[in-house]
Amino acid sequence: MTDEAVGHTPVLPREVCALLSVRPGEVVVDATVGLGGHARLIAGALGPAGTLIGLDVDPANLQQAGQRLAGCGCRLELCHANFAELSSVLMSRGISRVDVLLADLGVSSTQLDEGARGFSFLHDGPLDMRMDPRLSASAADLVNRLRDRELGDILYYNAQEIAGRRIADAICAARRDGRITTTGRLAQIVCSAVGMDPTSRKSKSHPATRTFLALRMAVNEEIPNLEALLRQAPDLLRPGGRIGVIAFHSVEDKVVKADFRRRKSEGIYRIVTKKPIVAGDAERRANPRSRSAKFRVAERLPEA
Repeated sequence: MTDEAVGHTPVLPREVCALLSVRPGEVVVDATVGLGGHARLIAGALGPAGTLIGLDVDPANLQQAGQRLAGCGCRLELCHANFAELSSVLMSRGISRVDVLLADLGVSSTQLDEGARGFSFLHDGPLDMRMDPRLSASAADLVNRLRDRELGDILYYNAQEIAGRRIADAICAARRDGRITTTGRLAQIVCSAVGMDPTSRKSKSHPATRTFLALRMAVNEEIPNLEALLRQAPDLLRPGGRIGVIAFHSVEDKVVKADFRRRKSEGIYRIVTKKPIVAGDAERRANPRSRSAKFRVAERLPEA
């Protein structure tokens, strides 16, 4: 099954292969297997003696990844789990150390395109945003339950929405007229709060972009889970093992950058990418999602 057939193209494919340098027979974790784009590339390098463990919080993604990776040529195990649970996932499989760990953060194109999932303001649907069906609270729950200050903090700290307080006030005022349950209504409230028409030429991006991003991150606890993965990584990587993280906005990238630098100062990591790797012009034109991607890689040093 080709990338085009599933409507998904992995970002920075050449750079991921080159910098992670997967070798035959290694044990690799794709912590966000998604639709299997990067996993296919990794499996081709592992060979029959290698092991690929793929995690994803979205069962629908796992099902498609399983079909896409059938006959991939290496030992394959797919697991419905958040990468914050990686240590327990590996322990349950009798694996103590791995050679390569990859995390491609964010939301997949299929999740954005499915209106019923509630991730996008482009498709009117239920205000949900849960990647993992095990989660109890949806975006609608947060929007209708949190106080204005709490909502404003989520918008600002998760997505640097400078109009966060104004948007939070507008949400709290609007919900007095009835519970906010759809992506369309939320988008309309945000546009009205900031006084912007999404169809106007002055709007380079939709006014609700940062609001939806911030809420999605809050619903799925994306920053706490990323921090949990980064905390576990040094104990899970063999000496010489590589960890690579692809982030799509500055909040995530700063967390990765700070962790890698701290581990370097502690003598745990060697930073492979002095600056984040970004997509070239040709890839940006062919795959618009790659425009905001930043890829950082570090290598586990031998233990003292």
